Parts: sequence; C-alpha cells; structure tokens
Amino acid sequence: MSVEEAAQPTAVSVRSGPSPLLEVRDLRVRFRTRGRQVHAVNGLSYRLAAGRTLAVIGESGSGKSVSSRALMGLLPPTAQVSGSARFDGTELVGRSEKDLRRLRGAELAMVFQDPSRSLNPTMQIGTQITEAVRAHGKVDRATARERAVELLELVRLPAAARRFHEYPHQLSGGMRQRVLIAIALAGNPRLLIADEATTALDVTTQAQIMDLLLDLQRTLGTAIILISHDLGLAASYADDVVVMYAGRAVEYAAASTLFARVRMPYTEALLGAIPRLERPPHAELPVIPGQPPDLTRLPAGCPFAPRCPRATDECHTQVPPFTEHEPGHWWACWHPCGDPS
Repeated sequence: MSVEEAAQPTAVSVRSGPSPLLEVRDLRVRFRTRGRQVHAVNGLSYRLAAGRTLAVIGESGSGKSVSSRALMGLLPPTAQVSGSARFDGTELVGRSEKDLRRLRGAELAMVFQDPSRSLNPTMQIGTQITEAVRAHGKVDRATARERAVELLELVRLPAAARRFHEYPHQLSGGMRQRVLIAIALAGNPRLLIADEATTALDVTTQAQIMDLLLDLQRTLGTAIILISHDLGLAASYADDVVVMYAGRAVEYAAASTLFARVRMPYTEALLGAIPRLERPPHAELPVIPGQPPDLTRLPAGCPFAPRCPRATDECHTQVPPFTEHEPGHWWACWHPCGDPS
C-alpha cells in the first residue's frame, strides 16, 4: 500500500442536525519539502454549532494548529489544502487572500500561544487594539480609542484606561494574553480559535483566561475552537472533543461521552499520561512509548499501531475507518478500549 493510500481515512459527516456555524469535511493539508510530501492533515471532519466550544486535542505534530491555520488561510504558499471548510455556508478552502482578509477578524479570529511574539513590542497596546478596530469598521480615532478601552474592560484588564498607554513588556503574561483576546474580539467574530492560548500561563492564570473566554462566549454567542494538548482543559471547558493523531481525527464525541467511555487507545494513553496527586512520591511519570509517525512516510495501517498495546496484524496493514460506532461517538480503531481483545 502506498503512502497516499495509507493516508486516506474515510470522510464522514459528523453531528447531524441543524446547520452548523462551521462544517469541516475531509480537510487535507500537504507540504512539499526537499522532494518529499508531508501529510500534515489527513481527512479531518467535524461540525461546530454557534455558541459551543470544540476542543481539538493531540500531541505536538498531530495537525491541530495546521488545520486551524488552514481555516484562517494563514498557511505558507507551499501548503496544498483540499477538502471543504464551510463557515456559515461560505466555503473557506480555495478562497482568495482578498476574500479571506474580509473574513478574518470580522467573522473568525485567532488567539495564538505566545503573546510576547504576537504583540509588537514597540507599540502601545492601545494603538495595537485601535488598529484592529479601525481595520474592521470605518470609525475615527477617537471612537476607535473608546472601543479599545471597552475591549480591555471586557477582557477584565485592570485599570484599562491607564493600560491603554503601556507597552507589552510592562504587562504580565496573563495581561498580554487578555490584550490578544481583545484584539481578536475587535471585529465581533462569530468564531474564535484559541491555539494553545493558555499553555504558557500558570494554572491560576490559565483558569482565569478560560473562564473569561466562556463568559465572553455566553455574552457574545461566539463559537470557540480550543486547540490544546491538555485533556484536563478539554474535560473542564469543552462541549465536544476531537482527538487528533498523525493528521487525522481518531476519536470524536461530546466531552461528557468521551471521558465517560474512552474508546480509542491513543485517547486512553493521553489520559494515562496526566500527572496525578495520588501517585507515590518520586514515581516515574507515565509516558506513551515510541514516537509519532513520520508524516512523510505514513505506515500502511493504523498510524498508532506501532505504539498501541492492543495492536494486531490487522492494525499494521489496514487503516481503520473513522465512523460513528455508537450514537454521537466516532472513533478509528479495530480494537477499541472496552472491547475484549
């Protein structure tokens, strides 16, 4: 079986019901590098309704960030994007940069992981928010300034009017992240993608930022895609969860369903790697053995098979389809957890 054949999971339409705000079908992203093709995203499908939070979970290199940047049109020219991503009925894949520029910020926005790299260190934070406000509406400077202060107050930045004149280096990491969220909300987007937005923060600040995002969601009705490697975060804040591995979805369900009945061995391994207080002192932390597959040479069967304790010969030769095996619960595995093996 060729690499291309091994990278062809079954495309599915998940979550039947009312028209979703975002529907991703068979999304694929390829990069050509040094004569080889990197299969970064391999047939990703999911649906997201307005006002809900979807967590996209997986190890580094699983395709989480690449898939979200494909939606935003923020990939380099070397990327080959195919499949479909319909936002409120509008196809995002294949649109011109001019069209995508109209949508970014106004309809969908993104908050990145490292605010110190996303903010301009030479500009006051107020000026950076004001630029975002004026980019999405014809307003004068005074009105834009008022709106910028309102946004800083909305994201609960203390002394917002005074902070307006400060520079990024004068703020803490949590404050800078709030500024990034304010910039993302400048155009009142209906979809907000938070790409590892809390990873670099301490646990207390992380909880504050997540509570802020959910409060904003309740106030504004914004849908949120939460990209993370933290299953604990997904369990606490997400409505639905997609688990990704080697560029494809391997398990998908409502958060309450997925964590009550994990079916994919990879998801189980991620849960098992979470540090727990009840473990004995100085005990070795559990890890997932092996390494993720080389995305330029995907294996013939299930990509997780070389690391999976439940793998059989079938797993090494045939790609399991990603289908709905139980009501509202999709997974891609020949020998799921909970089944005798």
